[in-house]
Amino acid sequence: MPMHNSFLPREGFKMDTVLKIIRNTALNPGLVLPLILLARFTKRGEDLSILHPAAFYRLKALLAVGTLRLLNNWFSDKVMNNWTTDKYNWSKEIVLITGGAGGIGGHIVQLLSERGITVVVLDIQPLAFTAASNVHYFKCDITSPKTIAAVAAEIRAKVGNPTILINNAGVVIGKSILDSSERDIRFTFDVNSFAHYWTTKEFLPDMCKNNHGMIVTVASVAAWVTVPSMVDYAASKAAAYAFHEGLSAELPTRYGANKVRTVVVNQGYTKTPLFTGYHNETPFIMPALEPETVAEAIVKQVLTGRSGQVICPAMGNMLPSLAAMPAWYQTRLRMKNVKIMEKFAGRKVVEDTDKFYEDKAEKEAKEGGVGASTVLV
Repeated sequence: MPMHNSFLPREGFKMDTVLKIIRNTALNPGLVLPLILLARFTKRGEDLSILHPAAFYRLKALLAVGTLRLLNNWFSDKVMNNWTTDKYNWSKEIVLITGGAGGIGGHIVQLLSERGITVVVLDIQPLAFTAASNVHYFKCDITSPKTIAAVAAEIRAKVGNPTILINNAGVVIGKSILDSSERDIRFTFDVNSFAHYWTTKEFLPDMCKNNHGMIVTVASVAAWVTVPSMVDYAASKAAAYAFHEGLSAELPTRYGANKVRTVVVNQGYTKTPLFTGYHNETPFIMPALEPETVAEAIVKQVLTGRSGQVICPAMGNMLPSLAAMPAWYQTRLRMKNVKIMEKFAGRKVVEDTDKFYEDKAEKEAKEGGVGASTVLV
């Protein structure tokens, strides 16, 4: 499963391609600076700069913006990584991923395993692909802290202590606030938000002890934009995003683990069964993503061994600024997006959440507090 290296992404010619061209040309100091030097120190360049002063001024402005952009990225990277470096021995690292049987998670598992990295998958469904010997599958209901603790002990005994945790599992109910039952909402938060706490509490202590490791939080662009019939999903993803921010601040200040990395992923609509029927209002600006595209972006960041943020598609970088927009604009945008979920028919991880929680309580009572597994992809 090789990485996609073509100039055009899998999604075709979209706004991402336009932005890539701009970054690599107009905002590339390595390209703009030589043009300015030619304009200043060659006869032909001086003549052109005199004849076209506005163009020369724009070149200097582009150089300034491009340089500031590079400096900002450099400084952000240093601060996010606490001005430290760390080495990752990928033949010895152990990556644990929730919801790795298929979809985005399944592609992440394959990309990592093909590089000889040991991968642990937490899921209830059987793997949707033929796994290599370095992939270890465990059933686990990540909505249950007791179940996670029991499975974690088994993982440590059979595989070892995970050094990288990718909290990827997610669910979508797709109902309005009044149509959602208490347990619909609880299930969304259990998987999309609370599970991040339970898995992190299990595996982070060893990372802190060794001052080495990484926690990847798969959130969503929905953490920044809430639309009708996705309120619980957006709220749970916003909570996951806040979890990442708080964890990143606690690691160096509370635990002295300034080399434990954190990564947050804000991906847009991705073509998985989970989002069947989702209506994309802006296919050029915010295109529907292939699962492989998101998986590759996550894996590339993980392999750097650095803290960071993955946002795709690229225009998603503009969404955090929505909070600074006038209230009238924000409100109208959210209401306009009511069409997004009108024909939603995504795969339900649990068809009946009431029955799920009733069965879970019954099984936990029978098994001494350790619940049975459920589908979490």
